[in-house]
Amino acid sequence: MKMKQFTAVLFLFLLSPLYGQEKQAKEGIIPLSRITEYVNQFNKTDNELYAQLIPNSEAADFLTENIPRFECPDKELEEIYYFRWWTFRKHIKQTPDGYIISEFLPPVGWAGKYNGINCPAMHHYNEGRWLRHGAKYLDSYAEYWLRGGGSLRAYTFPIAHALYNYYLATGDDSLLRIYLPDLITNFEAWEKEKFDESRGLFWQNDGNDGMEVSVCGRETSFGYRVTINSAMIAEAKTIAVIAKRFGHSSGDVFEKKAVALHAKMLQTLWSGDAQFFKVIPKKDGAGLCDARELHGYTPWYFNLADEQYAGAWKFLMKPEHFYAPYGPTTAEQCHPGFTISYEGHECQWNGPSWPFSTAITLTSLANLLNNQQQDYISKKDYFDLLKIYAHSHHLTKEDGVVVPWIDENLNPFTGDWISRTRLKTWENGTWSEAKGGVERGKDYNHSTFCDLVITGLAGIRLSEGNQLTVNPLIPANTWDYFCLEDVIYKGHKLTILYDKSGKKYKRGKGLRVFVDGVLKGKTNRINRVNIKL
Repeated sequence: MKMKQFTAVLFLFLLSPLYGQEKQAKEGIIPLSRITEYVNQFNKTDNELYAQLIPNSEAADFLTENIPRFECPDKELEEIYYFRWWTFRKHIKQTPDGYIISEFLPPVGWAGKYNGINCPAMHHYNEGRWLRHGAKYLDSYAEYWLRGGGSLRAYTFPIAHALYNYYLATGDDSLLRIYLPDLITNFEAWEKEKFDESRGLFWQNDGNDGMEVSVCGRETSFGYRVTINSAMIAEAKTIAVIAKRFGHSSGDVFEKKAVALHAKMLQTLWSGDAQFFKVIPKKDGAGLCDARELHGYTPWYFNLADEQYAGAWKFLMKPEHFYAPYGPTTAEQCHPGFTISYEGHECQWNGPSWPFSTAITLTSLANLLNNQQQDYISKKDYFDLLKIYAHSHHLTKEDGVVVPWIDENLNPFTGDWISRTRLKTWENGTWSEAKGGVERGKDYNHSTFCDLVITGLAGIRLSEGNQLTVNPLIPANTWDYFCLEDVIYKGHKLTILYDKSGKKYKRGKGLRVFVDGVLKGKTNRINRVNIKL
């Protein structure tokens, strides 16, 4: 064939529908360049103070190789999805003993070995499990906590539950087998340190729950809290499941522990009058605290409260209780102890909005909406709260430019990052080294966001076996399209998309679920889809 003829044929092929289909098949529905575009945008406005394993210059390549792609009409929500992946990779840290996931980028005095802090580690697993090559880091992270010298009980950390949910996403149960003896030892150590046999409950300091200066800790910071008790019930239940899976004799023992502690928590920490889970201060004669605090939703995070307790959710979206423009607030606003303070401790849980607690609340709400029938709250509320959470991820810089941002605690009415505002002039008008140095809270890794999009908004529900449920929490007639592409789940590649007209993605009208590129489930509207992998 002559060169002119070849060029003409090639030109016609490039213009043909076949080439377009092949090109789309290679690149995917959402082009890979979408990731690079967002990364370039974030890098451009970033002051990279504390680079770890994957610096900004390598972020685009790393994220392109690792993260599911997401697209929706709400460009703020879409932007923050990519932003949170961009910040998460900053916290992958290589140590002399392997990899960990950090909470703060600069060293802080209250951290353990290699600057590790276990308070947000369950969030690290929930987020990191969706990285295509995340096992390289998360497996090493488990070794750090259980056998590598990490301060495993410095804060409340349900590590068995975190590892089990990591397994549900990957399908690889090897860590559960390896570390079962360590998980049992850890639970028994918790019992020796924090279990009160006379009450039949665990107790914790509010600060060691990651929630210092709480309203219900104003008289004594020690209390029988629904946070640690929910976590320990989940630990016992999970250890029982793992033990029975591998024929270990401790399965029945831990199942009994879980049942007894669960019954005691429901009986003791639920207020029928307030319709809420509360704290009992650890002191003689104390009854339930008179305040509702946002952590009262924690039992749903672990699926430990059934429909009879669902009335608690009627308070979440009410302004006199937890709703705020940059909320939810960590204490109900109608309580006299509710405070938004720029004095005293820089991290207070008596009113400010905290991404850590917001993430727990949204995960809990997704569990409620997927598993229970009730009339107190809807998927529109989940959708609205996630949008508020996304909108909170911003900072107006000194030059007036607004950039994506994640930090510690928020003023729920203005969106100001309280700790940052205070810390930048803490000592002699500038940052204090004793408090963590310059921009301690920048890119703070203390919560989830991407997991909330994947398991909540887009609706990939984790379970045992080869059954897959997809139940997007997107209200009807809200979006004309969305797509979550290349989610690695139990070794399969999932794509979930909705196309109201069928013209956006050209895969048909309605909701579509693809497994390894094959259409496995569909509905005309955004409804629950059950399929087999």
